[in-house]
Amino acid sequence: MLLKSIFSGFGGQGVLMMGYVLALAGMEEDRHVTYLPSYGAEVRGGTANCTVVVSDSEIASPVSSSPDYVVAMNYPSLVKYQNIVKSGGVIFLNSDLIFERPARDDVEVVPVPANTLAHELGNDRSLNMVMLGAMVKVTGIVTEKGLEKALATVFEGKKSTLIDINRKALEKGFEYIASRA
Repeated sequence: MLLKSIFSGFGGQGVLMMGYVLALAGMEEDRHVTYLPSYGAEVRGGTANCTVVVSDSEIASPVSSSPDYVVAMNYPSLVKYQNIVKSGGVIFLNSDLIFERPARDDVEVVPVPANTLAHELGNDRSLNMVMLGAMVKVTGIVTEKGLEKALATVFEGKKSTLIDINRKALEKGFEYIASRA
């Protein structure tokens, strides 16, 4: 198994954190992982993206020229990455900010109203974990248990109060996908 993902959106949407938590979850499950973040000088409000590769064997390159999955948190991200996802791949859209669909019929499109679902939780900033939960539920790239362990690692210590809201956000993403089936 070698699965490549790109997460992209505005700085401040938690795009890099999504990728980081996924990478840690892969490591928790004894997989080979690469995490390659990229962000503009502006950071908040600018563009940010990261590539995460999760594999059962060694990874030759952290760069993903044809990812299996793209998570687009805003319209510019969809425009930039829709044409590089491999045929048969999946594009996850934050449907609260992206109203158009990709012009391809060889990929699966999963719209997730991440902003709305995070707002329902009472924490608008948790939209990234809602989207990550939805992505993991569809792809099975890591387990839900692996994600929870990764959250505990990321938010240990003084940030431990954030573990609960982020866990709830992941669960909201899982539940949203389950309700669509």
